[in-house]
Amino acid sequence: MVYASSSSVYGANTSMPFSVEDRVDHPLSLYAATKKADELMSESYAHLYRLPLTGMRFFTVYGPWGRPDMMLWKFTRAIPGGDVVPIFNGGDMYHDFTYIDDIISGIVACLDNPPADDGIAKPGGSMKPHAIYNIGNNRSEHLMRVVELLEDACGRKANTEFLPM
Repeated sequence: MVYASSSSVYGANTSMPFSVEDRVDHPLSLYAATKKADELMSESYAHLYRLPLTGMRFFTVYGPWGRPDMMLWKFTRAIPGGDVVPIFNGGDMYHDFTYIDDIISGIVACLDNPPADDGIAKPGGSMKPHAIYNIGNNRSEHLMRVVELLEDACGRKANTEFLPM
């Protein structure tokens, strides 16, 4: 079984790039805490029932059928109409974006290659048939660069409002 986790589990971690070997004990949201709980329950299932499980920590997935509440879609709707685009942390933010087709390739690869029940450490540290992978492009993009690209695509400057974190 393959399940969705999230890069949000990294929470307050500051070491870059993130690694599945990093401790993820300081979530910054309830969402991140539930994803960490998913990973812990999966570890228990792999131990108790020898069920091969793979967790995939997705990094800001985007594509043509993206969620309308995500930053890329919100900004793309706001810019052409001159609506305010809120920029948090003074624009000093980074995101690792992953195109949906790459996510699908990762899921299929994990389904085709379940973790073995061989007592050898897996990505994420489990000795059970449980692995965790980061699924991203390993290159964070500066938020203001993303805004520039959206401005170019929309043919208009964004009406930005810089806000604290």
